[in-house]
Amino acid sequence: MMHKRYTKEQCTASEAQRLAQEIAFGPVVFQVSRLMLKFGIFQLLSDKREGYTLQEISGRTGLTRYAAQVLLEASLTIGTILSEEDRYVLAKAGWFLLNDKMARVNMEFNHDVNYQGLFHLEEALLNGRPEGLKVFGEWPTIYEGLSQLPEQVQKSWFGFDHFYSDQSFGKALEIVFSHHPKRLLDIGGNTGRWATQCVQYNKEVEVTIVDLPQQLEMMRKQTAGLPGAERIHGHSANLLDRDVPFPSGFDAVWMSQFLDCFSEEEVTSILTRVAQSIGKDSKVYIMETLWDRQRYETASYCLTQISLYFTAMANGNSKMFHSDDLIRCIENAGLEVEEIQDNIGLGHSILQCRLK
Repeated sequence: MMHKRYTKEQCTASEAQRLAQEIAFGPVVFQVSRLMLKFGIFQLLSDKREGYTLQEISGRTGLTRYAAQVLLEASLTIGTILSEEDRYVLAKAGWFLLNDKMARVNMEFNHDVNYQGLFHLEEALLNGRPEGLKVFGEWPTIYEGLSQLPEQVQKSWFGFDHFYSDQSFGKALEIVFSHHPKRLLDIGGNTGRWATQCVQYNKEVEVTIVDLPQQLEMMRKQTAGLPGAERIHGHSANLLDRDVPFPSGFDAVWMSQFLDCFSEEEVTSILTRVAQSIGKDSKVYIMETLWDRQRYETASYCLTQISLYFTAMANGNSKMFHSDDLIRCIENAGLEVEEIQDNIGLGHSILQCRLK
């Protein structure tokens, strides 16, 4: 399917011309659609199939006639609403923006986390650094500054991160615990969301999270008082320091939405140290959203666009993986892939690995 989609022209000439203008006006289209949501216009039209007039929409939203008119006319040509005589009604695209949780999460993430910083994408591409991050603070990567980001930015960042991972945890727990691990190493465990799921799923497992000190502090706050929290441990480490070994003696190593935060060279370094820390019977589980292994093309589109968040905002050198690139890193680190399970949650894959 990917071969057919990306090797042949999909648009007629007029469709391609339209797409070119949609790209040129992309920032305007985004903000108009965001405000149609924020001001409740999409919801208003959803609640009444026969729609409302301009004057009625102005009155019900509290917007001036002018403000409502420019939003409605732009949305009409965007395609999120339709016109029936003198009334506006909701179109399919507007319905999805209103009701599709993924679309809402992506929109909030792009507005709060990425929008201002993407102005510096060119610099980031040329310099190999997250140049857009300076709109929030002077950190080398977003991860050092995550706990200090403005409240709304943090909310949208974690909302985005958790929305995608949470949908996958149920199946992932079945896969990991089918091999009955007693000690599990969670590398890049962030706020302890996966570790919490593990200790509640299995009453014996001990989970150690390896992450930056500030992330472990956030983890301890998030897990305090939760069932099984006494079996969640922290191990502070700078994961990019090649001289820092990982703890050993674990039955399983877990990395979820983690390796996409690093360059291929850094990923190989991390996985090499994983290989050095495990035994011949240990399992390594890597859960990622691989853009070339998605069931639907829309998911591939979203993932390749998200890659530019890493470029401009997160670290300047990572992206959402094509499976061939990740597998090459795994093999270069002295590991081999035993099995790949796709279509987990909203589009994750789990690569089960072992020592070569």
